[in-house]
Amino acid sequence: MIKDSSSCIFLLWVGFSKTVFKGQKHFSSAQVNDVVFSSDESHFATCSEDGSVRVWSTISYELVVQFQVLTQACACVCWSPCSNKDDARVAAGYSDGTLRIFSLASTEMEMKLQPHHTSVSSIQYSSTGHVILSAGNNGLVAVSSPVNGATLRVFSDHKRATVTTIQCVNEECKNFGVEGNEMWLAAGSDRRVSVWAADWLKEKCDLLDWLTFPIYDLAHILPPSLAAFCPSDHSLVIYTGYAAEKELSFYSLVKKQVCVALLVGGSSKAKPENT
Repeated sequence: MIKDSSSCIFLLWVGFSKTVFKGQKHFSSAQVNDVVFSSDESHFATCSEDGSVRVWSTISYELVVQFQVLTQACACVCWSPCSNKDDARVAAGYSDGTLRIFSLASTEMEMKLQPHHTSVSSIQYSSTGHVILSAGNNGLVAVSSPVNGATLRVFSDHKRATVTTIQCVNEECKNFGVEGNEMWLAAGSDRRVSVWAADWLKEKCDLLDWLTFPIYDLAHILPPSLAAFCPSDHSLVIYTGYAAEKELSFYSLVKKQVCVALLVGGSSKAKPENT
């Protein structure tokens, strides 16, 4: 997927064919800030500077439902773990620090939360859906209940650096020597990534690893730092950001080091093993 936020145009690819969506689709008259697919990839959601959240069909690319919040920009959006239309929800983060949960079945807003005092930069349901994790532009990460809207916990580890990515995955954390049934990560604009082990029903959440990448060229506008768990192996964290070279770094949570650095448009560089 390629997003051109200035012209509000998307080009969609599936797999490696680059032939699924022919042409261009105008999804909004305002800048589009985020695009997220549902877990079964039957729909995708977009959010825009005009405060709108739109849900689209990936089959017809037609608008299914639109939610509108006036006078606030919508910076990020995420899907609930369940993609069944009767139970599916999207949660969105806004410039006033609020989160809003929308139901696709009722086409209405179910809840408004206020876990932040600054604009929300990232949002994600936990893999089980028991909590919502969100981050403000000040780097504070809040854990909120989608049931009663309460703020359950606030993490200040990324304070003063905008969190650009939050991701949650199902994973038995005993493989890493800690207790938990899911992992989540947060990537900051300062090229730092935190990885956590959690069991939200037991109110447990512990830091599993902390990744810090070298900072380069602070004199220019820099691209965002992005991180994600490898889909086929959650013990690998894939990271990219501003660096001396354009590359993807594959960090092993088991070996505690970068194993491979894949140059964008080039070859891979294997990192030497620790001796």
